Amino acid sequence: MREDGIFNSALFMVTACLQQAGAEVLMLPSARDTTRSLTEAFAQARQSDMLVTIGGASVGAYDLVRQSLTDIGLTLDFWKIAMRPGKPLLSGHIGSTPIIGLPGNPVAALVCSTVFVAPAIQRMMGMAVADTLPTEPAILGVDVGPNDQRQDFLRATLSSAPAPDSLPVVTPFASQDSAQLHILAQSQALIIRAPHAPAAAAGSPCQIVRLS
Repeated sequence: MREDGIFNSALFMVTACLQQAGAEVLMLPSARDTTRSLTEAFAQARQSDMLVTIGGASVGAYDLVRQSLTDIGLTLDFWKIAMRPGKPLLSGHIGSTPIIGLPGNPVAALVCSTVFVAPAIQRMMGMAVADTLPTEPAILGVDVGPNDQRQDFLRATLSSAPAPDSLPVVTPFASQDSAQLHILAQSQALIIRAPHAPAAAAGSPCQIVRLS
């Protein structure tokens, strides 16, 4: 890898997340942005219980995952969701094998793995999985602005509750760019902001997902 290259950091984060969920992960070699290379990579996963791809699922000239999967029999369940980060998420199946196409931005890949892929794996393993994402209450440490039409998952830090019987205080980072790994590395929780949520003042209640 050249010093100015793009490191495949998302692969190792997603692998760790799915192993924690109980999966045995087979890491395939990185495919090039060509239909032929992608098809060859997919062929190596024929015996897998689930295929998870990272990147190439958006609308750029080199985002060829969706079409390459379609060429080998993908039945698309949905593509693109009203969520930030994670809009380009893809879900479908080839025969009886579920396919999940994660966004390429590393933060989006990890958030989508936490919200979608890990629960899907646990359900496939026969574990009891809730229909909604497990959350817990917390208190905002700063003011947050109104939300748009997408559900936001804001990276944040947690502070100890001011009293033994009070809720923890959660503070989102000022920058939420989905390519910033150094912020993700410092994050302890994700604040969930519903679509069209109004502005909320510091001290307001909120819902969070803890990051292990």
